[in-house]
Amino acid sequence: MSASGTNRPDRGFASRAIHHGYDPASEHGSLTPPLFQTSTYAFESAEAGREMFLGQREGYVYGRTRNPGQSLLEERLASLEGGEAALAVASGMAAISALAWTLLAAGDRVLVNHTLYGNSYALFTRGLSRFGVETTVADFTRPDEVAETIDRLRPRLVYFETPANPTLAVIDIAAIAALARAGGALTVVDNTFATPALQRPLGLGADLVVHSATKFLGGHGDLIAGALIGPKAIVERVRGHGLRYLTGATIAPLSVFLLLRGLKTLELRMERHSASALALARLLRGHPKVASVAYPGLPDHPGHALACRQMDGFGGLVAFELAGGLAAGMRFMNRLALVTRAVSLGDAETLVQHPASMTHSPYSPEERRRHGIGEGLIRLSVGLETLADLEDDILQALEEA
Repeated sequence: MSASGTNRPDRGFASRAIHHGYDPASEHGSLTPPLFQTSTYAFESAEAGREMFLGQREGYVYGRTRNPGQSLLEERLASLEGGEAALAVASGMAAISALAWTLLAAGDRVLVNHTLYGNSYALFTRGLSRFGVETTVADFTRPDEVAETIDRLRPRLVYFETPANPTLAVIDIAAIAALARAGGALTVVDNTFATPALQRPLGLGADLVVHSATKFLGGHGDLIAGALIGPKAIVERVRGHGLRYLTGATIAPLSVFLLLRGLKTLELRMERHSASALALARLLRGHPKVASVAYPGLPDHPGHALACRQMDGFGGLVAFELAGGLAAGMRFMNRLALVTRAVSLGDAETLVQHPASMTHSPYSPEERRRHGIGEGLIRLSVGLETLADLEDDILQALEEA
């Protein structure tokens, strides 16, 4: 099959995740795209090298900005998210920071949702302020509040996650993107929790999507990577500035190789993650020792109707609090035998962690209180184990809670 035959936009999600952009004949018949473990590239002539540096000729110059495997990964990610172009980098935070350093300057304003991954929150509310960029926090589940803030501040960027980490609040992408566009701002959505298998923000009006590809996109807990998808002009600007000399956050060739592998099973894995997460959310909600459960797939979740409209599934994350508070939660986590106590998410293994003392410790106690991140909140990243075994492990741990 020729490469052009693999690039048809009418192909299904899984077909594009497996085939898009690659022709085995181009690599001596190798079914799996090769690993390009090189730092630099030879020019066929001095003139060719000069033209590549001037941007007059396509090609590979130096491994910091791109390699052939990375180009394939980026083409595939852009196809899956429905974007013009993509950039793969060394981590999710690298994707966010490279974008911010490229697009923002002293005097610019940013509007972010009050609930973000802890280090994203720290970058926007603490890191950027050192360089004259002002960040304002709002509750993005309240479009009226967002509209008023955009009208008053005229931010350059509007940034949020949905579902949000760790509360799993669902935000109306189309509504927020429309408000941002009317106010002259770019909308950036972190789509790590849902992945393009379940949610495609660009099709709902967002301008740019970022990922911690470490998580569900990779899917096996054996790499660290990030990605940015959106208009080609912006993505290539971030490659030329944000990656090339502002951060130098180059993705490793082996991580590219592993991500291409992970994408092949993404749709199947997200179906399994979502089905098991829904079953465990129902189990937890019905247990007398559980005070509350947050999962978009539950009908009583405040964002359930919205999630049904803008998502194709509800994802693999469940958040809950035990009636006994933090002490009971700690006893519960320590009693788990199959479920692993670890941060991160999206792995084949089910992982459990305590956001207030772990991933969201960059928030102050007051900020966590104000933004709904309870001291007793537990976040469960549901893996791919046999569901009955997960249910048994959770039930026996609840007995000790």
